[in-house]
Amino acid sequence: MAALSQTAEDRPARLTDARPAQTIRNLFARQTTWIVVIFIALIVTFGVIAGPAFASLSNARNILASVAILLVLSLGQMLVVLTAGIDLSGGGILVFSGVVATMTMNAIGGLHGILTGLVVGIAAGAGWGLVNGLLVTRAKIPPIIATLGTLGMTMGLALVITDGIDLRAPLELVQTLGVGDIAGAVPWIAVIALLLALVAAVVLNETVFGRRTYAVGASSAAAERAGIRVSRHLVVIYTIAGALAGIAGFLALARFGTTTLAGHSEDSLKAITAVVLGGTSLFGGSGKVVGTVIGAFIPVILLNGFVITGVQAFWQQFAIGLVLVVAVFIDRIRHSPDRM
Repeated sequence: MAALSQTAEDRPARLTDARPAQTIRNLFARQTTWIVVIFIALIVTFGVIAGPAFASLSNARNILASVAILLVLSLGQMLVVLTAGIDLSGGGILVFSGVVATMTMNAIGGLHGILTGLVVGIAAGAGWGLVNGLLVTRAKIPPIIATLGTLGMTMGLALVITDGIDLRAPLELVQTLGVGDIAGAVPWIAVIALLLALVAAVVLNETVFGRRTYAVGASSAAAERAGIRVSRHLVVIYTIAGALAGIAGFLALARFGTTTLAGHSEDSLKAITAVVLGGTSLFGGSGKVVGTVIGAFIPVILLNGFVITGVQAFWQQFAIGLVLVVAVFIDRIRHSPDRM
């Protein structure tokens, strides 16, 4: 009886102690809300510090173009993370796809060459994605190791093929898709990225494929018992992620006019940051495309603002890494309330 009385007396104290932790968890659970707050805060901060240099139409177009490339890459990363995986090879696949697409376009020439180069670039990306999927499902290699290996392979092959020298994309591609826009404000590559995001949202929310993706991420064992062929589904997911990296590579070619071999070493880190910031859980089974869209703006605005305000490049890398660590910490709190 004494033990029971002591337990009853302790209960109010425990409930009282739990309230601050519950409040913190509720705050972090509103992922879309706080990521929008961060987005607005960054714009206001850099707008005040840098003035017209940041808050200008030309800089807004520059940000949208950069976000477009990162967003396409992040959509593929999101699909993988939804299944409780990770893909570190996105930046390497982007570069490799851009190299083979450029070589194809230059070899054929004209509009036919550009269209063929697009197909070849997407196919190359999908091929590497297929390799990732088979390594994860058939060879049973952890995703972080498998995709780290293909990152090295894709970057290495791209350097071997080009002898480490950037290749120039056709001028027609740059003059149309690269610098083209709608009403002088919205770049065409941003429109393409938004359309891909809309397609991804519809697929994830309205199709059997989307429901299976969430189910695999929530519990692969339960999904298997429910009749979902988990290994086959994962192979498809990684293949799609590779294809999206190929599209991102083509968009990068259009924007920069060259293969920019050394310019994408941090793309995978930025994509993971965008996805986790946007509310997709690294534990799998939870996430929305709209969050990834907003999350893709954060690293781009940070880098853009730092460049305009004259902050050293070293601090840019530090900031992206810090944002990623904080985002993962928040994700752990949201999905492990018992640890608070």
